[in-house]
Amino acid sequence: MPLRPSRSAYPLSWRVLDALEAGARGVWPARFARGVPWLMLAPAILLVGLLAVSLFEIADASLRTLDTATFLPSEEHTLANYARAFSEPVVLAVGLRSLGGALLVTLATLILAFPYAYAMVRTPSAAWRKTLLIALFLPFFIGQVVRAYGWLILLGNQGLANEILGLAGLGPYRLLFNYWAVLFGLVQYMLPFAVLMLAPALSAIPEEVEAAAGSLGANWGRTLLHVVFPMAKPGFVGAGLVVLTLTLTDFAIPAILGGGGQDFIANAIYDQFFRTSDQGMGATLTVLLVLVGSTLVGLVFALFGAGTLSLRGRGP
Repeated sequence: MPLRPSRSAYPLSWRVLDALEAGARGVWPARFARGVPWLMLAPAILLVGLLAVSLFEIADASLRTLDTATFLPSEEHTLANYARAFSEPVVLAVGLRSLGGALLVTLATLILAFPYAYAMVRTPSAAWRKTLLIALFLPFFIGQVVRAYGWLILLGNQGLANEILGLAGLGPYRLLFNYWAVLFGLVQYMLPFAVLMLAPALSAIPEEVEAAAGSLGANWGRTLLHVVFPMAKPGFVGAGLVVLTLTLTDFAIPAILGGGGQDFIANAIYDQFFRTSDQGMGATLTVLLVLVGSTLVGLVFALFGAGTLSLRGRGP
C-alpha cells in the first residue's frame, strides 16, 4: 500500500495557489474560457477606441473655421481649412521641411545604427557587449529636452565645438538655429531606437551563415551586402518605421535647436492651438499629419509586406 504524503509536506505556497485557483474558478468558470482572449485584449481595444473617438473629434474640428468675431469654431462644416493648408506657402514649407527631414534622419540613423548594432551583437567580448549596451541605454535616462539644451551649450558660439575649431584658427561658426542642427539633434535622439530595433534582427542571423559565405569565397563586404542585409531586412524596416514616425511628429528638438525658424509640423500644430487659438486649422494639420504618416507606413507594408516586421531570421 503506497504511503500518502503527510499534509505538512504540502508547501504553503501551493496551498495559496490552490486557493487562488479555486477563487478564480468561482469568478470565471470554465465555460467562459472562450472569452479569455477577448478579456486580455480589452485594454488594447479600449485604448484604440479612445484613439478613434479622439480622431473623430479632431476630424470634426478640422471642418470648422474660426469665427474672428467670437473666436469660437463655426457651426457649419466647410473645407476652408484644408484649402488654406494646401495654398498657404508657410504651411507647405513646414510640411515639406518635416517630411524631408524625417526621410533624411531615417536614412542617416539607419546608416549609423547598423555598425553599432552589428558590433554589439557580434563582439565576442562580454565586457564590450555590456559597455555598448550601457552606452546605448544611458541616453534614455536623460530627457529629450535636457539633451537638446546640452547641444545648445556644446554647439553655441562660445561652446566646445567652436572652441576646438578656434584652436585650429577656424570659426566661430553658427552651428545652431538652422535646419542641419535640427537634423543632427534628431539623429542623435533616434539612434538608440534604431539600434534596439536592429539588434534582435541581427541576433537572429546565425554566425555560421556568415562563416559559410566566407568559406565560399565571399569577402566581408559581399557577405554584408548579399547575406546580412537581406536577412536583417525586418530590423531595417521596423527601425525605419519607428524613426520615421517619431521624427515626423517630433516637437522639442525642432523648437529648441531650430530657434523657432525651423519648425516641424508638430510645432505648427502647437502654434495653431495655443498661440493663434485657431483650433480648426490645428486640427486640419493634425489630420493631414496622421494621413501622411499612415500613407508612409502603408507604402512600406506594400513594398515589403507586413510580415517583414517579424524579427525571426529570414533567408536572403
